[in-house]
Amino acid sequence: METMPCFYRSERKEFGHEDHSSLAELGAGNFGCSHYKRRCKIRAPCCNEVYDCRHCHDEAKVQDSLDTDPLDRHVISRHEVKKVICCLCGIEQDVQQHCVSCGVCMGKYFCAICNFYDDDVSKDIYHCDKCGICRIGGGENFFHCEKCGCCYPKSVKDHRCIERAMHHNCPVCFEFLFDSRRDISILRCGHTIHCECLKEMRLHAQYSCPICSKSVYDMSNLWKKLDELVASTPMPHAYRTKMVGILCNDCGAKGEVSFHIVAHKCLSCNSYNTKQTQGGHGASCLSDHVAEIVR
Repeated sequence: METMPCFYRSERKEFGHEDHSSLAELGAGNFGCSHYKRRCKIRAPCCNEVYDCRHCHDEAKVQDSLDTDPLDRHVISRHEVKKVICCLCGIEQDVQQHCVSCGVCMGKYFCAICNFYDDDVSKDIYHCDKCGICRIGGGENFFHCEKCGCCYPKSVKDHRCIERAMHHNCPVCFEFLFDSRRDISILRCGHTIHCECLKEMRLHAQYSCPICSKSVYDMSNLWKKLDELVASTPMPHAYRTKMVGILCNDCGAKGEVSFHIVAHKCLSCNSYNTKQTQGGHGASCLSDHVAEIVR
């Protein structure tokens, strides 16, 4: 069996196996990858190859494997990892926090359920039994929503619940949200999306949920500006009596309103986030007018 290069041999002899506080710091921060700082590598049970972490494996086998046979692309299950290799002495062993050979702590944070190691304790990592995985931010700052099926910050305890809201792909980039390492926003409608994807939508004057089309933000000030735009854009005489049917994306109300080329206002909630359902050609794209107003 090929072993990895040894590091800090002299330091191990100096400290000794019995000095647990020294072994906890030995090599800390000097090993790991772009995802985690840790003093061990994992052997992937799926392909028997060695990687710094499961994300490194998945990037190599999926994201960076466009030339690979699609049938060979795969991801690793964190719960199926059985073997790790100590970065200091190179010994392969069963999953555990301290190396059986040199005694070094392979991760200041260790979860035997997720087979997870991390030397960066500033993340306040905790394991959620109901999620079945480890998360960051400190368990005292989060609660597990049974209906949404995920941990949410206590600051959004009054959120709108949607069944298994986090167990789907981001509607913009299509990355699976439940165990994503990127920040996630919970929208007013209850749907979820990456924060950076939401910011990208805003840059393109897209202010409605990609899933249900409800407004993502408080749009009341924008609706007032649209009131002014509609009032300053009189329709030709031939269209002034034309009526169209609309459906409001925000409140779900249906109604009949006067046709206008700019936008149609919901008579129930005063939102312009509506779509025409009857009466011929629809109004011009609302996002175009919104973009002009925002500029």
